[in-house]
Formats: sequence, structure tokens, C-alpha cells
Amino acid sequence: MTNIDPVPEELVFGSDGLLPAIIQDDESGEVLMLAWMDREAIRRTLTSGRVTFWSRSRREYWRKGDTSGHRQYVRSVAADCDADTLLVRVVQVGAACHTGTRTCFTGREIAALVGDPSAPEE
Repeated sequence: MTNIDPVPEELVFGSDGLLPAIIQDDESGEVLMLAWMDREAIRRTLTSGRVTFWSRSRREYWRKGDTSGHRQYVRSVAADCDADTLLVRVVQVGAACHTGTRTCFTGREIAALVGDPSAPEE
């Protein structure tokens, strides 16, 4: 069995005690959603194999799928270089978004000029 540090000390939380967690499909690499975690949500995620978040609006913990059945099973967790954001790779069962779409970004594209890396800089 792996020794799991309940909450790594190097993590940097915002003044509200939260940090963002990007949720990514482990197989496809698709970004599914972004949600917030505090120390307890991270501890629950690291020790249960299911992803737990802190709801800023409801001010309570929620585990993806407890009401919808659309569960997320942890495959890996990594902190970014500043230790203030997590990347959680998951096996997603069902939709990731509360609206019923596969990701929270499906069908929500915003028009943007596409950059060309071979174009000379201005």
C-alpha cells in the first residue's frame, strides 16, 4: 500500500483557503471541468479514490456523482510549478458537467483570433 500524505505541505491556498483543481480525462486528455478544493477536500480525494470538491456557493463538500451518478475516479493528482493549482486525472463515468454535457466546456466556445506561431512578431 502506498503511504499517502493527507495534504502535502507545499500546497499554496488562496486567502479563502481554496485552490483550483483542473479535472482531466485520464485516457483522452480532455479537460472536463474546474472546481475548488480546500485541505479537507484534497484529503478526501487523496484517500478515497473519488474526487471531492468544496462548493463555494453552497458552502459544503460535494463528491462528483453522489446525486447524478456521474462519478470521477482518481488516477493521479499533481500540483503545478507554483503548487497553487491541482491537476486531477480521472476516469469519468457519465457527464462531467452538471448540465449533462461531457465537459463543462462543451458547446461554450468563445470566438478568438487564432494565432500563427510562424508569423513574424509585431
